[in-house]
Formats: sequence, structure tokens, C-alpha cells
Amino acid sequence: MSQPVSGSASLESGPDRAELLSTLGVDVSPDLLELALTHRSYAYEHGGIGNNERLEFLGDSILGQAVTVMLFRENPDLDEGDLAKRRASLVSTVALAEVAGHIGLGAFIRLGRGEEMTGGRKKHSILADTVEAIIGATYLDAGPVEATALVMRLIAPLLADPDRFGAAMDPKTSLQELASALGRGMPNYVISDSGPDHDKRFHAVVRLGKDDIASGEGSSKKMAEMAAALEAWTSLTAAQAGGGVASDDTVGSPASADVATTPGADS
Repeated sequence: MSQPVSGSASLESGPDRAELLSTLGVDVSPDLLELALTHRSYAYEHGGIGNNERLEFLGDSILGQAVTVMLFRENPDLDEGDLAKRRASLVSTVALAEVAGHIGLGAFIRLGRGEEMTGGRKKHSILADTVEAIIGATYLDAGPVEATALVMRLIAPLLADPDRFGAAMDPKTSLQELASALGRGMPNYVISDSGPDHDKRFHAVVRLGKDDIASGEGSSKKMAEMAAALEAWTSLTAAQAGGGVASDDTVGSPASADVATTPGADS
């Protein structure tokens, strides 16, 4: 269970968190903000102080609800399947890492030495989890209306992207078309699962040739493959735009297409 961050642990030098709050447009208490920014690796190395996992859990639910309600109201002609795909494109690990990049969140996260040395500030999973934790902290300090408004501001750049829903609506086909155009061959998916039968999680790794390009998780094989495909498509597209070769730093930290508060996304 996460405990409040101790005063001595929070009085460290680093980026001005007032700047982050100004960017976010919210008013969160210093202690709660510190907790939202504290990764478990930092907490472990500092005597087991509080980390942001409980806030992440809360923020995930608020994010899912806010995005689901917005999509439902603004897209009266879309069926459940299309709504679920659009939601996944806005709340997936890949999307939230993009949100974190827009607000420069990586510089503010408190990481342990190991994560710091292995590029933790750029890992999609850590960035996405911290975004959710900040949403959770906003809910606790400012209330549900402000938390929902924050979600809408954070996802606004994603909604403004004309290509956002293209690949997200059918990521496996989009990846197949992109891989073919790049001469990389057909994507291949390797599936594994974990957990009890009543709460099983599926893990998909997408490969092009002998290369593992990306990974994804979901509560069904289909959703895990979709998450991996969207991650791979994003990685390949970014590498193509930058003139480089796609390399995945998230095969061990898979993207997820699930939303905890909205069952039925896998149907």
C-alpha cells in the first residue's frame, strides 16, 4: 500500500513542479503531486516510501470513463466495436506516452537508479502510468469535474491528429500494409498468457522476420494482438519519419488496449 511521501524525500532538487502544474492547468498539493510522480523503483531505493501505483489505479478508471463518455456523446452513429477501437487509440500505453511527451512529463518523474540508467524516463509504460497517476491525484485534490477537464485537455492533441483513428481502428491491417510497403514482410504474432482462468491476461509479441518489433497486453488474444500491432505501427511510422530504423524499448513493457472501467472492450 502506498504511503505519503516523507518530507525529507520530497525536498530534492529537480525541475520546478509549479511549471508542470501550470502546464497541466490544475492545482494539486505538493505532497500528492510528489506521490503521483514517484515510481516504485525510487520508492524501493528510499526505504519503501509511497509510490504512485494506487493513484495510477484510480486515474486509469477516471481516464477510461471520461474518454468513453466523450466518445459516446460525440459519435452517435458509431457502434460499440468502433467506439471501443477509438477509445483504445486514446487510452493505450502508446497514446498516454505520447501525451506525456507533449507535456514534458519524463523530466519530473522520480526514478530509481536502475530505471534511470536504462532510459526509464522514455519508457512508454512508466510515462503512461505517471499520466494516470496525475489524473488520479487531480481527482482527489480538485474533484471529478476538474479531473475530467484535465483528461480532455491531455487528449486534445490526439483528437486533433487526422491519422489517429486510421491505424487504431484496424491496427493489424495498418501494420501489415506498412510492413509490406517497407519490405519487412508479414507480421507474425507470438502469444502467451498468465494468471488464473477467471482473470487471464494475454501477451502478444509482433515480429517482422527475426525482429521483435513491439508487444501488447489484453484480456483476450485479439486485444493483445491489436495493442502490439498499434505499438509496432507507431514505432515503424516514427522511424520512417525520422529516417531511422524502428527499435522497440517496450517489448518488456507491453502496451495495453484495455480500459479497466469499461468491460466489453474485447467483444
